[in-house]
Amino acid sequence: MSLKNKIVVITGASSGIGRALAEEMAKRGADLVLGARQYVTLCEITADLQQKYNVKALAVQTDVTKEEDCKVLIDQAILTFGKIDVLINNAGLSMRALFKDVDLAVLKNLMDVNFWGTVYCTKYALPEILKTTGSVVAVSSIAGYRGLPGRTGYSSSKFAMNGFMECLRTELLKTGVHVMVACPGFTTSNIRVAALAQDGQAHGETSMEEGKMMSAEEVAVRICDGIEQRKRTLIMTRQGKLAVWVNKLFPKFADKKVFELFTKEKNPLIK
Repeated sequence: MSLKNKIVVITGASSGIGRALAEEMAKRGADLVLGARQYVTLCEITADLQQKYNVKALAVQTDVTKEEDCKVLIDQAILTFGKIDVLINNAGLSMRALFKDVDLAVLKNLMDVNFWGTVYCTKYALPEILKTTGSVVAVSSIAGYRGLPGRTGYSSSKFAMNGFMECLRTELLKTGVHVMVACPGFTTSNIRVAALAQDGQAHGETSMEEGKMMSAEEVAVRICDGIEQRKRTLIMTRQGKLAVWVNKLFPKFADKKVFELFTKEKNPLIK
């Protein structure tokens, strides 16, 4: 499936993977509806993409934790373009704190963004995507297949997202709608810098080595290719594929290796 002239809705589009997705989609000739809380930044991005790639792009201020905002995002897409071909649920929030220390409001916030944001947008976009036999995409994580220490809320929300998408894919099996879960490796995007600490404040720095990570642009290319090829699941790194496989077959061994890995991060939470 070519993305040229398709109508693509992207949440979390003001930075990181979302912004890179908007750029890559525009390169491929798609018209865009971009949602994020940072409206001024979104407007700058849409203006830039329209000028560079001669596509149409609409900015809609959207907080995906609010059901009404998600409805407005989808309504604006339909009002402006008359249809929706692709929905990419990309808005995401991370955390870095041990469960024994974390404020439970942090976990609720993560679930509201990562899980409920996906549910709300998909609920309102699905009737249109059924008409176009288009694509519903969720940008998830290996943390949705394998629980990670210090990321209880993040892993839980991504497990929920993956389960929701699997249910949806099965329900829609005979409709022609494409449902894809994309799992990047550790990525050089601001989701890690904005990861919530135990008190709900942003960390402001990453605990990982940037040089060993995927770029947001690389992730965007892989996701767009996956949509065009109507892939079921995208696990983008060898480490990620190995983690999923080992966790299924040798879960006790996986516990040990994941623990060891996270003792080596900068300022480790577990030792």
